[in-house]
Amino acid sequence: MLLCLDVGNTHIVGALFEGKKLNLRFRYATSQIGTADQFGIFLRSILETNGINYTKVMVTPFCSVVPGANFTIRHAFTNYFPNAEHFVLQAGVKTGINIKYKNPAEVGADLIAGAIGAVEAFPNRNLIVVDLGTATTLAAVTRKSDFLGGVIMPGIRLSMESLKSNTAKLMEVDIEEPNTYLGQSTRECIQRGLYFGHLGAMREVVAGYNRELFAGEPAVVIGTGGFSQLFRNQNIFDAILPDLVSQGIRIAYENSKAA
Repeated sequence: MLLCLDVGNTHIVGALFEGKKLNLRFRYATSQIGTADQFGIFLRSILETNGINYTKVMVTPFCSVVPGANFTIRHAFTNYFPNAEHFVLQAGVKTGINIKYKNPAEVGADLIAGAIGAVEAFPNRNLIVVDLGTATTLAAVTRKSDFLGGVIMPGIRLSMESLKSNTAKLMEVDIEEPNTYLGQSTRECIQRGLYFGHLGAMREVVAGYNRELFAGEPAVVIGTGGFSQLFRNQNIFDAILPDLVSQGIRIAYENSKAA
């Protein structure tokens, strides 16, 4: 079994694979990771709670955009899964994706994993991968598996927290899909601004990619990340794949071993 971790700024997303089959997924607050012992005990506990013997975990691949957490995670894997092979998706690893960034080392491991998962799901297609997490990213990948670059903008929750922190009278609101464009209270106005502002930005970037990068041939637009389901009714995504990054981490490990 492979125990994959996608370490993000807000959550650590875990996924347990048996071959290509996803057997378990879970989330853990990144800010609560604690010590290697605390996190290692959590990982064993979540497996045991779901009836899975931790000794069956043979590989522990992960990717991270939180450098400060990496030592703790490596240490937790080493101490609590001593018989498993450890793998980190990072710059220089053979993945099958051709990084066309000006400085390939700058590309976030989660973006690479998302691209890998997208190419596996939609081979030989131009792709736009939209990951809605703490930040919202839109990555462009060609049918030849060239990672061209992307856009990074504040995620919906981060935008809301910025409004709350930097204004005197604006408050935190529930993040949800509004049923009208017009807000008639301050709370409703914030909700609509967050939602439709984000939707408009994504549509603009997708349209721009199709014009500039793909010669007007519409790319397959894939949504992933915690907030992707909010936009399932907006006809912006051709597919929503919640486990895209986890699948990409699994595939990256398999490609690396094959290489």
